[in-house]
Amino acid sequence: MKLDAVSVAVLLLAYLFGSIPGGVIVARIYKVDLRKVGSGNIGATNVQRVLGWGPAIVVALFDIFKGGIAVWIARTLGVEGWLLGGVAVAAVLGHNFPVTLRFSGGKGVATSLGTLLFLDPELALYAAVIGASVILLTRYVSAGSLTGAVAAVVLAVALGRPTWEILTLALMALLIFFTHRDNIRRLWRGEERRLGERVKPVST
Repeated sequence: MKLDAVSVAVLLLAYLFGSIPGGVIVARIYKVDLRKVGSGNIGATNVQRVLGWGPAIVVALFDIFKGGIAVWIARTLGVEGWLLGGVAVAAVLGHNFPVTLRFSGGKGVATSLGTLLFLDPELALYAAVIGASVILLTRYVSAGSLTGAVAAVVLAVALGRPTWEILTLALMALLIFFTHRDNIRRLWRGEERRLGERVKPVST
């Protein structure tokens, strides 16, 4: 992968797309500071706990498509292979460590799914079904997210996907495990919140 000025610009654009904080924007409409309530996370799960399912679905779709659009724009510019994988990772990094929020963002699951939808729709469907099944069975969003991330890598290897795609998915999975490190501890201790639990919103 040759990093010339155009490549750097494409990666930066993907990062900036990922940095758009959909959860914070939606919560502000309700006069709620999402970073000061619930888990403090800006993703759809915390939005659901604070504001309900409607806003949460909006945020989830926003986070999915901001990652997907970053990949789509790159592909329309003729980007493929390793650089396209870099675009996907850059969008996730933007969500996890957004310059707009002093590098304190979300956990990157929805944005990772969005990039995968545009990188490899078939694989995204398989991973999403597996992850969603775990969530439905356990009501732990974190468990489903971690399982889906691992499943995507395993399936990519099993289905003979290109090396750049496998490594891209592996890196995104590592990022998901990193951002879920506290959730993993709570799961181990049996203290993790289940899907559907609500918390009281704090108005700004």
